[in-house]
Amino acid sequence: MTETSGMRAHRVYVPRDSAALALGADRVAAAVAAEAAKRGIAVDIVRNGSRGLFWLEPLVEVQTPRGRIGYSNVQASQVAALFDSGWPASAALDGEDREREMSPLDPDGSWEAPMPACVGRVDAIPYLAKQQRLTFARIGVTDPLSPADYEAHGGLAGLRACLALDAEAACQTVLDSGLRGRGGAAFPAGIKWRTVCRAEASQKYVVCNADEGDSGTFADRLIMESDPFVLIEGMVIAALSVGASEGIVYVRSEYPHAIAMLEAAIEIARREGWLGTDVLGSGRSCELRVAKAAGAYICGEETALLESLEGKRGVVRAKPPIPALSGLFGKPTLINNVITLASVPYIFAHGAQAYREFGMGRSQGTLPVQLAGNIRRGGLVELAFGVTLRTLLDEFGGGTASGRPAKAIQVGGPLGAYLPSAQWDLPMDYEAYAAVGAVVGHGGVVVHDDTADMAGLASYAMEFCALESCGKCTPCRIGSTRGVEVIERIRRGDTSTRQVTLLHDLCDTMVSGSLCAMGGMTPFPVRSALEHFPADFGLPDGAGRAEAA
Repeated sequence: MTETSGMRAHRVYVPRDSAALALGADRVAAAVAAEAAKRGIAVDIVRNGSRGLFWLEPLVEVQTPRGRIGYSNVQASQVAALFDSGWPASAALDGEDREREMSPLDPDGSWEAPMPACVGRVDAIPYLAKQQRLTFARIGVTDPLSPADYEAHGGLAGLRACLALDAEAACQTVLDSGLRGRGGAAFPAGIKWRTVCRAEASQKYVVCNADEGDSGTFADRLIMESDPFVLIEGMVIAALSVGASEGIVYVRSEYPHAIAMLEAAIEIARREGWLGTDVLGSGRSCELRVAKAAGAYICGEETALLESLEGKRGVVRAKPPIPALSGLFGKPTLINNVITLASVPYIFAHGAQAYREFGMGRSQGTLPVQLAGNIRRGGLVELAFGVTLRTLLDEFGGGTASGRPAKAIQVGGPLGAYLPSAQWDLPMDYEAYAAVGAVVGHGGVVVHDDTADMAGLASYAMEFCALESCGKCTPCRIGSTRGVEVIERIRRGDTSTRQVTLLHDLCDTMVSGSLCAMGGMTPFPVRSALEHFPADFGLPDGAGRAEAA
C-alpha cells in the first residue's frame, strides 16, 4: 500500500494468482506503488485473485463510483504512461465508452502497445456478464486473505445455517441439492456425506482432493488462490455434518502459490474463530491442515490419495471397503473435490432448492468450465449444466487462437473423449455425455484445430497411462503399453482389420478389468479418435468403429 497524508487513496486491484504472476503481476504492482509514491498520489493496492479471464491478464482494476474499471495485459513498463494520462483518477472517465470485450489480438490491446487497453467496467465484459457464478462469485472480486471482505460478500452464511441443523438434516440438504462430485466421477455428494455421517467411529476425517492434474484444468487452483475461505467454509460444514473433527487438503506440489495461500488462510480462519475447538462459538470442533502431494497423477484417485496421506506409495486400493467406511488410517473418511466442497456454502446459505434451479436432468447446479488449448480467449466460465461446446467455443472462447477451424474438443482431461463438431451441440450433462461415450469430468475443455493429428493424440493417451499407472493391475499396466504398440503399427501403415480389432479388444479389457478410472478411461480418447477421425489413422470412413472392426 502507498498513501499520501491528507489524500483519499485510489483503490487499485492487481491480481496475484499463478497466471497473473507468470505474466508479471508482481512487477506491475511494484511499479504502481513506486510511480504513485514518486508522484505523491495515494493508492491502496489490493492483491486480488484472478477473474478467470486469462487472455486479459494481468488485468488491473481501479475502483470508481461507476464500478471497477479494468486495464488489460498491463506490463510494468506501461505503468508510467498510465500515470501520465491522469490515472488512476481518470479511470472513471476511461470506462465511459469502453464497455466492450477485449482481446490481446485487438490492435489497441496488443502486448506492444505503449498504453494498456481499457476494457471498461469489468463486470460488464460479456465473457463475465453472461456467466452464472455461484461457486466463483467472489474470485477476483475480494481480497483472498481478508476475512472482513469475505463476510461482506456473503461468506459464513452457509456455515451459520449449517450450525442450526443436526447432522442428518445437513446431509439431507446436500442430498436435496442434487450436488454431484465435481472431481470427475459425479457421484451424488449427499450419499457420501450420509454414509460417513452414519458410520460409527471414534474418529472421522474429511479429505479435500486438490490434486488437480487433468490437462487444461485450473478451477481448483483458482479457488485456492483467489477465494480460499470458501473452501475452508465448505470443509468445516462437511466436517460438522458428518461428525469429523479433522480435515486435510491434499494439494499437488506443482501448486506452490495455492499451498501458501491456503496455509495463510487457515491461520487467519483459526484466529477468527472459524476453526479450532469452538467454531463460531458453537462449542464444536474442527481443524484443517494442508498436505503437499508428490506429483503423481494416480494420486488424484481417492484411494491412492489415501495411501499417499498415510505415507505410502500412491497405489490404488481394491474396493470394498469404501473410504466412507474405512478410509484414512482405517477410519470413515469423506473425500470430495475442491469444487464440490466450495459449492457447499452456497447451498447452505441459499437452500437446496435454489441450487437445483440451475442445471438439467440429474446434473444440478453449475459447472466451472475451463477453456484451454488452441482457443482465443482461454479462461474460466461458470454456467449451469446444459451449455453446449459450440456456445463455449464461439460465444466465450472466440474460436481458435490460430484462426483455423476447430477439429476436435477433448472434454474431461487427458483421458476424456475427443468430440467432433457433430457432437458440439450436445448439452453438457453427465448422462448426455455418457450416452455417446464421453465424460464431463472436471470440466476441462481443450480445443484442437484442423492441424491436429488425432492418431498421435490417441497414442499419447496410451503412453500417458503407461507412464502414470500405479502398476497394481495388469489391464492398465500392460494394456497401455501394448496399446501404444498397436496404435504405432496402425500409424505406420498396418491398417488391417486384425490390428483395429486388436486395439478395440485391448480397450474393452482395460475398461472392464482395470481397478480404477486410470485404466478404465484411457480407451475413451483412443476409441473416439478412431471412430470420428479414422483418416488420421489412414483408415477409410467407418473403419475405426468397434462394430466395423
